[in-house]
Amino acid sequence: MDLDPIQQAAQEQFARQSSQYGRGHILEDVADVRAALSQIPLPAHATVLDVATGGGHTGLLLASLGHDVILADLAQPMLDRAARLAAERGLAVTTRQHAAETLPYPDEHFDLVTCRVAAHHFSSPESFVRESARVLRPGGCFLLIDGSVPDDQPEAEAWIHALEKWRDPSHHRFLTPRAWRVLCGRAGLAVQSAELQPLKQPNLDWYFAAAATPPENRREVLKLIETASAQVRAAFRLAEEDGKITWWWPRLTLIAQKSRPT
Repeated sequence: MDLDPIQQAAQEQFARQSSQYGRGHILEDVADVRAALSQIPLPAHATVLDVATGGGHTGLLLASLGHDVILADLAQPMLDRAARLAAERGLAVTTRQHAAETLPYPDEHFDLVTCRVAAHHFSSPESFVRESARVLRPGGCFLLIDGSVPDDQPEAEAWIHALEKWRDPSHHRFLTPRAWRVLCGRAGLAVQSAELQPLKQPNLDWYFAAAATPPENRREVLKLIETASAQVRAAFRLAEEDGKITWWWPRLTLIAQKSRPT
C-alpha cells in the first residue's frame, strides 16, 4: 500500500494509539450517528462502508441494525480491535485495510458511506469525497461527522489547526461546512443537511493522553490556549472546570445523497 506522508503519519499514529479508541472513548457514544441515521433512507439490509472506522463504533452500530458493513481503516491494529469488539457483540462485519482517498471497490456498490471524526486526518478530502460518490449507488447517502469551524471565522480556523498539529502531528486540517458542501457538489452529491453542533470535549489531559502528545508539544498547546483571543475563546468556549481546561468542539454532521439518473 503506497501512502503519502500525511497518510503514513496517520497510519503510524493510530496504530500506536489503537488501544485508546475502544471502550470508554468519547466516540463510543453513538447518539450523533443514531440521530443522523434517522434522516437517511436506507433499505432494510443496506450495504455500508465505514471509512477510517477507528474503534469501529459507527460501523458496529450499523451492523447491529442488520446492515452489511465493511469497516475500513489505514491502521491494522484499529481493525483488529474493532473486529474483536464485533465478535464480542455477536456482530458479523468485514474489515479492509486501505486509505480513504482511494477506495478499492467497484462503482455503485454501497447504499451508505460513513466517516466519523476522521476526515481531518485525510491528505485529500476532495479525493475522499469523490471516491465516496463513485462507490455509492444512485440514491445512496454519504454521512460525514467531523470537527469543523464555522464559516467565515479564519482566526478560529487557524488557531484550532495550529493547536491540533501540536497535539497530534498526524492531524491535517478541519474544513468548514461551506468547504465540505463545495466538495460534495463537485462530486455529484446533493447536500441534504449540514449542521454544526457544539460538543463538549473531555478535559485537556484526556485529550493529550488520547494522542500521546509529548511534553514539549503539550507546552505549545498550553501557550496557544493562554494567548487565545476573545474571538477564539468564544468560538470554542474555552474555560476551566475544577482546575482543568475544557472546551467545546464544533462538530459537523453532513448528509448528502447521490443523484439518481433522470
